[in-house]
Parts: sequence; structure tokens; C-alpha cells
Amino acid sequence: MVADTKPHRIVIVGGGAGGLELATRLGDTLGRRQRATITLVDRMRTHLWKPLLHEVAAGSMDPDQHQLDYLAQARWHYFRFQLGEMEGLDRERREVAVGPWRDESGAEIIPRRCIPYDTLVIAVGSHGNDFGTPGAREFALPLDTPADAERFHQRLLNACLRANAQREPLRAEQLQVVIIGAGATGVELAAELHKTTRELLAFGLDRINPERDVKFTVVEAAPRILPALPERLSEATEKLLRALNVQVFTNERVTEVTATGLRTASGRQLPAELVVWAAGIMAPEFLKDIGGLETNRLNQLVVQQTLVTTRDENIFALGDCGQCPWPGHPRPVPPTAQAAHQQASHLLGTLKRRLRGKPPRPYTYRDFGSLVSLGQYSTVGSLMGKLIGGALFIEGYFARIMYISLYKLHLYALHGFARVFLESLAHMITRRTEPRVKLH
Repeated sequence: MVADTKPHRIVIVGGGAGGLELATRLGDTLGRRQRATITLVDRMRTHLWKPLLHEVAAGSMDPDQHQLDYLAQARWHYFRFQLGEMEGLDRERREVAVGPWRDESGAEIIPRRCIPYDTLVIAVGSHGNDFGTPGAREFALPLDTPADAERFHQRLLNACLRANAQREPLRAEQLQVVIIGAGATGVELAAELHKTTRELLAFGLDRINPERDVKFTVVEAAPRILPALPERLSEATEKLLRALNVQVFTNERVTEVTATGLRTASGRQLPAELVVWAAGIMAPEFLKDIGGLETNRLNQLVVQQTLVTTRDENIFALGDCGQCPWPGHPRPVPPTAQAAHQQASHLLGTLKRRLRGKPPRPYTYRDFGSLVSLGQYSTVGSLMGKLIGGALFIEGYFARIMYISLYKLHLYALHGFARVFLESLAHMITRRTEPRVKLH
């Protein structure tokens, strides 16, 4: 039974889509009425919806216009924000250890501290899984954070400037981009890059022929691209990529990444100036040894169907960092944005029940289908499964509208209708006065 003598202390670690939505909605309800104190912990100062990272990497989106400041969100929605990275957990004392936060020079700005909790929600997400591939960490660029995406964009821009200025012929690897992993991120990045590089080269980089000199390749270990999505969606997407002259290699496992390309298990060698690793998922390493909680081989916290961790009823896991059972299916709940959104909504109700001394209810994932955006190229494939009680394949303008609406639903959960409408209107106006690709 939860004591009523003082506000219940809820700590959420991780300000991704699920964690930030949960903190915002808890703040607007329990925090505003002082029934609980809600604290959000994250190692970054700002939030950007992760499915947008491929647009940042390609240069078609300026992250400064879409990032949300955690401190401002906390002030507006009645929760607290702590800047830092979780580095320890004392389950007996019910305290989260947050490491010191340092600036770019290494100087300590905020010291190490411990944050007490009555209920802890861990929502630290996941990152790409390089499977221990030699050279992957040294030579392949991840796409896990806005900083990763901006780093790739800068290197792509520099590669184009360098190639346009040089007198000698291009080397074999120059202006060759290889994307490892043909899930949604890899596929969307390939299509977006095809569009933005052509727009970039139109700004005076006339010594580069985009059709002849710039090449994009997608490499996938599975038998087809988008292996987690319906086969019809995979086939339609691959057809469009090939029409854009994007090379697609399936059944190809990468065995080594080098400074000038990569090798695969079949013996294929692909030259590349830039390699992006967009394959697999892995929860953060620190979860493996955190507080004796049960984890799987991907470092994910193992949870019951109620999202409660198996070894502590006071700790929940949300989103990609948790392995949640999916009754009736051989695999757990997939690591998708819609799953994180659903789990945040479910935990909102669960934590309200917890304050009333009631047990948590089981969570059941509802698959509303899958959408893949291929930028301006009109076919945006979609399979909307349970929405209509069956399967429906959609594409074109209607699918594009539905894809955009996913992001708008995330913003609506954070800001409400009025602000989302006004910001969308302002964005439509400013886009008409700016280059359609980021040039710096």
C-alpha cells in the first residue's frame, strides 16, 4: 500500500518518446495536483523524436527547429528535470545514482547525485547493435542520437565539397555511401539521401554528377529488406529503391568495416567513403549490471506483461530497453515508436492505480501497422493491420499523410492541439523562405 502522508516520488530515467510523454502526462495530472513528484532524468538537454534522425542525417531537417528543451517542458508541465546519465541503482535504499555532467572540455558542471524514488520507470531506449563486427566502431557511423545524425551530415557535406574542389579523378570510395541494415531507418535514409544530395549539389557544386558520381548502397543480412514488416511492403519499397539506382544487397552479412569500405561473408567488397550502421538494437550496457535486475542478451530489462521488472515490483521498464511479452506471439513486443507510445499511456493508468493501492493491469500491444517514408518519392508504403480488422496496403499521398500524423500525435501528447497547430503553420511558412537542404 502506498502511503498518503507525502507525495509519491516517481522517477523516470530516459526522455525519449515514451519517457517524455509519460513525464508530461503525469505532471499534468499527479504533479499539478501535488499528489506526486515526477522527476525526469536524461543525459541530453533536448529531445528529438528518434524516427526523424534520418532526415537530420540527410540534411532535410534542421534539428534546432524540432528539438524540445527538457527544462522548459518540465516548467510547463509540472515535473522536474535532472541532467545526467544513470550509472547506478540501490534497490534497498530506493535511490538512482546519476553521474556528473560535464561540458565539452571535460569540466564538471553538475556533480554526481542520488535521486530517491518510490516508483522508478526506466526508459533509456536502445542503440544500434554492431554484433562485434571488426572495424564497426572505428569506421561506421551510428545513427542513434541527434549528434550522430548531425555528424554524418557534416561528413557528407564535407565529402561533397572536397570532391567538387579536387582536380584529380575521384577515388573508388569517394562519394560512395553504404548503409548497413535495411530496416525502416536504413531504407528511409537511403531515399532521403538520394533527394537531398541532388538538392545540395545544385547549390554550385557543378563538378559532381549525382547520377554518375554519388552512389548509395543498402546491405541487409536477412533475405529481404524491411524483414520485420510485411513482405508486400518490403517488395514495393525495394522496387522503388532500385528505381532510384540505390543498390540493394540482401543475404549479405558484413564481416569487416574498414576506412575505405566493407567486406561481407560472401566475399563481396564494397568501397565507401561513409558507412552508416543502422542494423539491430541493443539496450545500454549499464543495464546489464544495474541493481541485479534480470536482463536478456540484448541488455534489455525483462518485464512481466504489466511492465513491472521481474525482480522488483517498484521498478518498471518502458520502450526499447525492456523485453515485454506479447501473448499469442513467438516474439516479444517489437521496439517501435507506437509500442513506446502505447506503453506510456498504459503506465499513466498503472501509476495512478498504484497511488490508490491497486495492482497493475497487464499491457497488450496493439499492432496498428507499419509505415515507411521514402521522402518526396510518392510511394510511401504502409500496411495498416488491426485498424480495420485485417490487412490493407496503402501508398501514395494518403500514406504520407498518415506517416506525418504519427509525429503530430507525438507532439500532441507533449504540447496539446493549439501549440501543435500553430507550430505546424509557422513551419509551413518558414520552409518557403529557406533552402530545402541544410547547407552547414
